[in-house]
Amino acid sequence: MAQFVDWDLAAATAGALSKSGPAVSYDDAMAVVTELRNLTDEAAGHVAAYTGLNPQVEVPPVRVVDRKDWAAVNIAGLKQVIIPLVTRLSGDKQPGGLADAIGSRVTGVQAGTILAYLSGRVLGQYEVFSGNPGQLLLNAPNIVEVERKLGADSRDFRLWVCLHEVTHRTQFTAVPWMRGYFLGEVQAFVDASQSTEHILERMRRGVATLSDALRDPESRSSVLDIVQTPGQKAVLDRLTALMTLLEGHAEFVMDGVGPEVIPSVESIRAKFNRRRESGNPLEKAVRRLLGIEVKMRQYAEGRKFVHGVVERVGMDGFNKIFDSPLTLPRLDELSDPDAWVTRVHGPQPAIGG
Repeated sequence: MAQFVDWDLAAATAGALSKSGPAVSYDDAMAVVTELRNLTDEAAGHVAAYTGLNPQVEVPPVRVVDRKDWAAVNIAGLKQVIIPLVTRLSGDKQPGGLADAIGSRVTGVQAGTILAYLSGRVLGQYEVFSGNPGQLLLNAPNIVEVERKLGADSRDFRLWVCLHEVTHRTQFTAVPWMRGYFLGEVQAFVDASQSTEHILERMRRGVATLSDALRDPESRSSVLDIVQTPGQKAVLDRLTALMTLLEGHAEFVMDGVGPEVIPSVESIRAKFNRRRESGNPLEKAVRRLLGIEVKMRQYAEGRKFVHGVVERVGMDGFNKIFDSPLTLPRLDELSDPDAWVTRVHGPQPAIGG
């Protein structure tokens, strides 16, 4: 089988380059882990009560990780996607000798560099690639580091993070078709590539560009410009719409639940938004290349869409969005909640009329 990434080298690179976490004693670290597990359970109750969505499948317990473990879990997930993909694209050909071997090691180092960067920034994640239905990860060192930098009440901040991440878990466990739909769209994006050679080369160039950006903050390259073909635009539009919905829904829920259960939520939100918007030139360049700048816009655009729909048809009416892939919002509907409501619910009376 063709080897695209030296995964062992990627894991070793990520482990070596990951920053050490904040100074915490062993007892304090264990207390953080225990509290995050308890707050995850508490958040699950709040999210279910607020959204009316309840898991339809068995929910794996939250996994509290450090930065190295987070990178390892994501490498395992990427392997589940990329190895079968490369096998299919290459026709299960054997590696092409020294050139392919060197290429896989270079890509392994580059992938490890990217994961090391992200491992020091991600607070939580619902990881869907490794298994069904996925697993909730909370990155304890990053949560502690950010709450200290913000000067936030630790319990309040941790519950606030849990509300957001548990909402993502709910989206995939209360809507059993969601994971299959998401993975199918990722596969469709790959299938729209022009040829085997093109997609493997584009994937390598995309990884290389991200890795180079960590060293060159003046880079103006866009990863999507590198890896996207014209045939992939329609798929990317659907994926963008889905991710904007999921991020906006999580933001809407955490802001809706927060004032009732988190005394300092207003202060946390204000400080956290300032943190999102700030950053040195290198941070901003890498955020753009990794798609984080797009993700930040998705938070705001998606939250506005969800608010608009709930305002018009209530939470139960909004939840029809999860009936099937056909009721998901289209990209142009995200800026026009009335268009989605009309398509799914039919014409509605004017608000206030």
